[in-house]
Amino acid sequence: MKKKVIIIVSIIIVVLILLVPVPFVLRDGGTVEYKALLYKVSDVHRLTIMEENKHEEGIIIEVLGIEIYNNVK
Repeated sequence: MKKKVIIIVSIIIVVLILLVPVPFVLRDGGTVEYKALLYKVSDVHRLTIMEENKHEEGIIIEVLGIEIYNNVK
């Protein structure tokens, strides 16, 4: 019985480590990235390189390094 409790608690701790994000603020105009080990969500707000006085806004979602959603305009 005690062994099952230890296994369940260790699984819960591992899942929390994999899913809890850490926010990073980038110096490109206000982009915020939330990174966990399994996924990354970027709230993009940055200046464009090609055109002056223009900026890009949107959200990028990546799971296991594969981009699954991108609406940056």
